Amino acid sequence: MPKPSIDLTVLQSTPPWEWPRDAGKLLGQVLSDRGAGTSDRVIAADLAGNLVVINDVLAKSLMAVLQSPDEADELRATAAISFGPVLEQGDTMEFDVPEEVPISEGMFHNIQEDMAKLYADSETPKEVRRRILEASVRAPDEWHQGAIQEAYSSGDREWMLTAVFAMRYLRGFNDQILEALESGDADIHEEAIRAAGNWEIDGAWPHVLKLLENPVTPKPLLLGAIDAAASIRPQEAGDLLEKLADSEDEEIAEAADEARQMAVSKLRSEDEEAEEIGDPDIWVN
Repeated sequence: MPKPSIDLTVLQSTPPWEWPRDAGKLLGQVLSDRGAGTSDRVIAADLAGNLVVINDVLAKSLMAVLQSPDEADELRATAAISFGPVLEQGDTMEFDVPEEVPISEGMFHNIQEDMAKLYADSETPKEVRRRILEASVRAPDEWHQGAIQEAYSSGDREWMLTAVFAMRYLRGFNDQILEALESGDADIHEEAIRAAGNWEIDGAWPHVLKLLENPVTPKPLLLGAIDAAASIRPQEAGDLLEKLADSEDEEIAEAADEARQMAVSKLRSEDEEAEEIGDPDIWVN
């Protein structure tokens, strides 16, 4: 096998848009080389899902790893989750302009079908099944509704975390999302906040408001609440987002500033749809 022109550690530390043209070829070689170390193959599987490099050939390599019961669970799980971005891209673009999706429509449907089969197979390891659900739900299919409900109702903390994450991509779980906001598990709590923001669940506003106003809200929860606020009640969130935009923490300040801009854009869009005249009654820069 020819020696690649660049190694994995360089790719990891380089922005994807600066990757060399043969980056996808390198990743495919490492993925297919069972003699390579598991850690290197996990890195390759993770990077292979980037929209800059994935194509039908690389997707086949990822699927071969995912479908093989002889491969390490960690590697298979990483291969599964790597399909998430391209599935979401295909679902969003609907292949109206094929060039906008890096895989073919046929490959897109093959991935969906193969993942559904693997998920339904009781022999598939738990971690692999969880990552299959988390990735595949980004292009919602008929089986996802039942799978999410079953995962959430299982009482298993890891499955519940996966379920609440998946609720961000599929409608119909508002009650469960509101319930999950009260979870004592920080990870489930954070996923619930993001799901509530995505679906603009108004019933979540009092909870989001408390997180924004509490000076000791953990940073991951605060960042989620900032995003959710701009979606749920953009006008009421104005003053709080403006205050947070002055935070000494650069990440929080940046998130709040982006949320403020999103809120303004959302309100202007709503005004245009309602054919109202004048600027929204909030702050604008």
